[in-house]
Amino acid sequence: MTSGSTPPASAAVRSVTVRVPAKVNVQLAVGPPRPDGFHDLANVFLAVGLYDDVTATEADGLRVTVSGADAAAVPTDTSNLAARAAQLLAARHGREPNVHLHIAKDIPVAGGMAGGSADGAGALLACDELWGTRTDPEELLGICAELGSDVPFSLVGGAALGRGRGERLTTLSVKGPLYWVFAVADGGLSTPEVYGEFDRLAAGRTVPEPDPSPAVLDALGSGDPADLAAALGAIDGGNDLQPAALSLRPALAATLAAGTAAGALAALVSGSGPTCAFLAADESAAADIAAALAASGTCRKARVAQAPAPGAAVVG
Repeated sequence: MTSGSTPPASAAVRSVTVRVPAKVNVQLAVGPPRPDGFHDLANVFLAVGLYDDVTATEADGLRVTVSGADAAAVPTDTSNLAARAAQLLAARHGREPNVHLHIAKDIPVAGGMAGGSADGAGALLACDELWGTRTDPEELLGICAELGSDVPFSLVGGAALGRGRGERLTTLSVKGPLYWVFAVADGGLSTPEVYGEFDRLAAGRTVPEPDPSPAVLDALGSGDPADLAAALGAIDGGNDLQPAALSLRPALAATLAAGTAAGALAALVSGSGPTCAFLAADESAAADIAAALAASGTCRKARVAQAPAPGAAVVG
């Protein structure tokens, strides 16, 4: 082949891109610690329209690169869930995990919105498509559960109730659109540290077994933001980890107050934090809340997102 010739199409390097959503925990009920150190949960997941794109490209070995918001804070070694997903899938099919995984980040890092879990789910689907391994969907969900508690939901999206550690999913009925505003904090919070603080704050009292609120589930099914806000108000915001997150990061109280003052129907810490989530009456109200939060000085930035959002999907 001469230096100016075009290689045959068969020599082109193949790649697959998967888009995967962030989540908000509409309700997160946390039970007492189990013997294995985890906690049983009743975790009402809702996928929201902030996305990471994970691109899997043929390569001679396993490599991870990251671009976009807070890329420097994302590990590129095998502690990254995307890399671990490739390793687990390859092992299931008796092959080497030879793939370059590129993550285009838009989900806040270490923000309680399952950005790392999303990348794991995205990499799993992208590699399965790239390698042609055609893994059974239930087996994919099983690999997701091995990767982490939130990874299965990142794969399926929509709305779901997570039991166990959050990995056992039951699909929920949800009507949209629901508009949310997310106030992104400076720096992250470690999920294990937040659970440790939950246990410290709960010492000496009986922690009940977790159950979802029927009113929250009904409100999701109706798609009425006012009903959802009322249901969350009846259970003190819905996130049992919120007191622990506020204990570790007291400044989040000012963020929650700023969003509430700007007209949010409900305000809560998303998952283990430190991102704060605000439910808006409609799209216009969400834009106003985001502008007020951005001007308040209580967060690094504010993002508007619509829910429900689809799960991981091949987009290229």
